[in-house]
Amino acid sequence: MGSAELRAELERFLQNLNIEAVSVEHPEVFTVEEMMPHVEHLSGAITKNLFLKDKKKKGLWLVSVRHDRQVNLNDLAKKLGVGSGNLRFADEAAMLEKLKVGQGCATALALFCDKDKSVKFILDSDLANGGHERVYFHPMTNAATMGLKPDDLLKFLRETGHEPVLHNFD
Repeated sequence: MGSAELRAELERFLQNLNIEAVSVEHPEVFTVEEMMPHVEHLSGAITKNLFLKDKKKKGLWLVSVRHDRQVNLNDLAKKLGVGSGNLRFADEAAMLEKLKVGQGCATALALFCDKDKSVKFILDSDLANGGHERVYFHPMTNAATMGLKPDDLLKFLRETGHEPVLHNFD
């Protein structure tokens, strides 16, 4: 299933939950820096998303943070109880298998594809509780950006079976 079909499936999933999303189309981008000129006019928080694996237990983690945050993998690993130095970037094959998206497309919105709920989700607490009008993610393609109200994002996550682990990245 290609990104257009997956995006349509995501949009149906959101509609069924009565979640209103706003989307901005833009050229395909692979980094937050490439994306920013296309989305800086939006009101809310732009995210960056990291797909990680736990070296020892082979667990998978998706981390969504505000785009301007630094993520120290050693500190995060300690807080998650996997031990310093044990979080690594997962390979693209694992992301394609679990989330149905490839490099440059990691997104919390892909969690509806993780049917066996094997990906643990870490959410920057600022995205949930920071008073943002909307939080923005790729909608299964890196040629668009989609914004949801924070409460709707949490509703979406719960509906997919991915209760977020809130983490303060200050």
